[in-house]
Order: sequence, then structure tokens, then C-alpha cells
Amino acid sequence: MKRFEVYRNIRKRAVIFGLPIYLFALMMMSVLASLMVIIFSFSLGMIIGVAIFNAALYIALTRITNNPQLFQLAKAFPKIISNKRNSGIHYE
Repeated sequence: MKRFEVYRNIRKRAVIFGLPIYLFALMMMSVLASLMVIIFSFSLGMIIGVAIFNAALYIALTRITNNPQLFQLAKAFPKIISNKRNSGIHYE
């Protein structure tokens, strides 16, 4: 008989509409804010502008999700790895 292990880290890789949970929450906050903008300033230009903004945000977030190296500014490892205590004094 097969034994199956319980997978407890399901939330780490959960995806909704191709976005992780935190980016999906950001997208939903943007949609709610844009609905508030549409309600309080009702014009055709505003509706089209908000729709374009939300579509561009969704495309940008999916691209960031698929290629996370886009925003990696720092190097992964330091130049020197040492066990010496850092005193903060530079002699050079």
C-alpha cells in the first residue's frame, strides 16, 4: 500500500490567476481603488485610463513573477567570506 506524505507548505507556492498570493492581493487592491476612482469621477476617459492601468499592472506583475531576476539589485554572495570579527575600522 502506498503511503503519501502530507504537504504542509501549500501556501508558499499558491497561485491565483498566475500570481502569488501577495501580488494577487496587490492587484485586487488596485482594482478596488480604481473602482472607487470610477465611482467618484465618472467619465469615459477615466474608465479607459483605469482599465489600461489595471491591464498594464497585471502584465507587469506576471512578468515579474515569471522572471524574478529583473529586480535583483544586490549580488547573491559577498566578495569576501570571512570569520573575522568586523570592527568597522578600515585600514586601507
